[in-house]
Amino acid sequence: MAVSELEQDILDLHAQDLSPRHIAQFLGVSLAQVHHILRAHGLEQVLTLPPLGDLPPVYQCLVSRACGDYLLQNQNRDEMPISSLGLVTITRLKGYNHFWVCTYLIDYLCLGLKDTLGPRAIERDRYNYFLETSYQAFPGGYSEISLAQAQALVFGAVEYAAKAGFEANSDFEQTVYHLGHWSGQPQLEFGYQGQPFYINGPYDDARQVIKSLETHVGRGKFKYILGIG
Repeated sequence: MAVSELEQDILDLHAQDLSPRHIAQFLGVSLAQVHHILRAHGLEQVLTLPPLGDLPPVYQCLVSRACGDYLLQNQNRDEMPISSLGLVTITRLKGYNHFWVCTYLIDYLCLGLKDTLGPRAIERDRYNYFLETSYQAFPGGYSEISLAQAQALVFGAVEYAAKAGFEANSDFEQTVYHLGHWSGQPQLEFGYQGQPFYINGPYDDARQVIKSLETHVGRGKFKYILGIG
């Protein structure tokens, strides 16, 4: 297989132990391009599996109900989606009266990890209020899930979006370790009817998203709805 000049430059820099982010900065290309080429040559997994280290024990993992029903229970998969967003929360114990909490806002039909916050220290008597405010924008509230399911939702969304040229939110570097080491199971089916389905949000650059989809996925191989904020 012929290797392009850009591919060779990326491979050479990778051989010098430069990180994907540094390679992208050095060559003036997107991080998604670097990840795509490294994966194509079997040099990188899409997701980074952090060591377990001394992570506090898990207290609770949650997901917004509609997202969990769609991805974990395979419900409503033939209905036209009206939203593509899901919120995953992973809470770890921090002593008896405190928790460490991270949240992950995923677009599970197309864009992957759109936002992530934490780790945030929350007192036990404020925890329920935190959950209520975090999930008030999600009809149906939330469902409790296992850590492996939470990992699959977040890492899987990141992996799915990377294939379409979309990078995870930059703050993921601060919250990825909170997820712990993922075994790679379960594997979930992202997108809608086998394709990315883009529903634009109020802060998206819709033109750029469509352009990336055309470049990485191909025209006619994705669906989109514009005008929904």
